[in-house]
Amino acid sequence: MSKRKFKRVLVVLGGTSGERAISLQSGKACIKALKKKKYTVSKFDPKFKNFNLINRNKIDVIFNALHGKNGEDGIAQSYFEYLRIPYTHSGVLSSYNAMNKIISKKIFQQNKLLTPKYFTLNKNKASRSQIKKLLSSKKISFPVVVKPINEGSSLGVIISRNIEDLNKKSKYLFKKYNELIFEKYIAGQEIQASVLNNIPIGAIELIPKRFFYDYKAKYTKGAKTKHLMPAKLSKKKYFEVLKLARRAHDLLGCRGVTRSDFKFYKNKFYLLEINTQPGMTDLSLVPEIANYYGISFPNLIEKILLDASLNR
Repeated sequence: MSKRKFKRVLVVLGGTSGERAISLQSGKACIKALKKKKYTVSKFDPKFKNFNLINRNKIDVIFNALHGKNGEDGIAQSYFEYLRIPYTHSGVLSSYNAMNKIISKKIFQQNKLLTPKYFTLNKNKASRSQIKKLLSSKKISFPVVVKPINEGSSLGVIISRNIEDLNKKSKYLFKKYNELIFEKYIAGQEIQASVLNNIPIGAIELIPKRFFYDYKAKYTKGAKTKHLMPAKLSKKKYFEVLKLARRAHDLLGCRGVTRSDFKFYKNKFYLLEINTQPGMTDLSLVPEIANYYGISFPNLIEKILLDASLNR
């Protein structure tokens, strides 16, 4: 594939999701890398202009640096398809399915990928008694993780150790979200594995200073999580998690780069979720994994760019 496949790159960044600040950081880093590779680069922030205002005659390709709602859930991708402009990362359906934790979990389960026990509740049906009933019927013991069905960067994620706390925190989350996932908390090692253009490139282990790898642990330098690269696993288990990440990537029909989040507990990997638009900041995991295996940040961004296409 020629490295001159594209010349004029539009980096789409920012947006309106709760991950706007991180997207701006990712986008800025990607712009710098693409300019270093001698591409002609411009930027577009959908917070200030509608996607329809992208001038398709002045660009060859879109580098999607958005995170969260309207950026990695199929919405932005639908506009790019409508405009007939090749774009990076996963397509409409795979982005939607990956972002929706209910759909992705069902796909994992149907294909025998181990994922934590869970149930979902709509705020109109949520009550203390209903939560207790579902915890019992699904055989989910405390601690319990509660999270929105379609947020990223651990936004809205809480962990409860008893029913009183769970009831209180879920009521708070239901003020913002219509539907929540209640999931069995899995202890053990936090392992994240990356796939680039359909090839697994590596797995990193995270040891958060906080109780879990939440938004603050991910993006606040003072709360920086300890990273072990490569992950502290046996050679056999290391290759197993790479294989699982590739399988999740393929099952959802993903393209470009993805990062799958696992917990390794009692010699088993539990797949928590797959991210189709992983961060590209100075604290982000995919660039760290790639760099360990000799892929510089500018080369990583170019590899993602060269995989851009339509109709996915």
